[in-house]
Amino acid sequence: MLVTTCMVSVVSFILNSHISFLEKSAFSCSTSSVELTSLLLLCSESIFGYKQPRVDLCYGAATLTTYLGFSYGEKGTAEDLEGAKPDPVEAIISDKLAPGFLTSRDEFSVRLAMESSFEPFGDLKHVYPATANNQQCQHEIYQGNILTPRLRDYHARLQTFVLWFIDAASFIDPDDENWDYFFVFKRKTVDGQPHYCIVGYATVYKYYAFPDKTRPRISQFMILPPFQRQGHGAELLQTIYNQYLGDERVLDMTAEDPSDEFAALRDYVDARNCSRLSSYQPSVIRSGFTPELARQAQKELKLNKQQARRVYEILRLRATDRSNPLEYRNYRLDVKRRLNKPFQKQQSEIKKLQQVLDPDELAATIASTGLEERHQKLNSLYELTEQSYLRTAEKVATV
Repeated sequence: MLVTTCMVSVVSFILNSHISFLEKSAFSCSTSSVELTSLLLLCSESIFGYKQPRVDLCYGAATLTTYLGFSYGEKGTAEDLEGAKPDPVEAIISDKLAPGFLTSRDEFSVRLAMESSFEPFGDLKHVYPATANNQQCQHEIYQGNILTPRLRDYHARLQTFVLWFIDAASFIDPDDENWDYFFVFKRKTVDGQPHYCIVGYATVYKYYAFPDKTRPRISQFMILPPFQRQGHGAELLQTIYNQYLGDERVLDMTAEDPSDEFAALRDYVDARNCSRLSSYQPSVIRSGFTPELARQAQKELKLNKQQARRVYEILRLRATDRSNPLEYRNYRLDVKRRLNKPFQKQQSEIKKLQQVLDPDELAATIASTGLEERHQKLNSLYELTEQSYLRTAEKVATV
């Protein structure tokens, strides 16, 4: 009897810059290999009907030429599976891949030989060094749009990565001219010739803001796993900011359903930038959040009021002497007043329920949202918020 096999244990993801990784018997990785943590909702993240199944997803490091391979030790018969059919693994995965992917290892090896001829497209926006494995390489960030030659097909291959690594991710509409694209490449010189490798990318949608402004919203934002925690995310986000800071038509910038990781990155970059503003200096922010802080953050850095307030709390915590009971207490109360607003709204709604609920129903509702429980939730929320703020403040302090 063939059993269901967990996807995580049978999927290998490989990013390749040359052909030496190809062997006759199996794939081995010569550059970087990352185990996938999720692969669609492919058969509930499992493969049914095979013994020793194996999925190989390989991408050319620069061109993103794609190879899909599926192999197994044994395939179940109708009798083995009690009338059920084995999962159509290749069909399900290929449905999410961009057209033109390969299923021949020999053809893929031939295409990999062309990686060295790849040249990035779009406008070069930023160049910076980064170190990994004790080696420093130059990195370049390019920006383009739907009219940029080669960009559309390249992004179609690249955006499959968000499905493999980000829960609940989705593709964007490539026909919409309001999208801007940003690509991060590592550049390494070999025998006098530049060789590129994709590091990450982001997409930004320019929404309309009444009456004559735009509000760019960061949608897809990803640094590939082999290159994470090396500073690339901050470089990419700052480059995106720089693209719009000088545009008077831009009201402010937002992010679409940010993950916890992106929210932490955004906090760091925004706090670093705000720490250079006059209104965010320690002597000023100790007096509390004012309209001037929101105004300058919006004018100079395109931050919306909500993010400006969050950054204020981070920088005020950094400026607060937590060994001083009064100073620390004033800070905690300032943050808790903001965190308490949803609870206050909840209390207002309970008053409205008095008109429609009978006494027993109302008593049950009040019991579930009692003062003691509310205080516990507020204190817990504050502790989590402060811990997050401290991590960000410590990073900003090292800049």
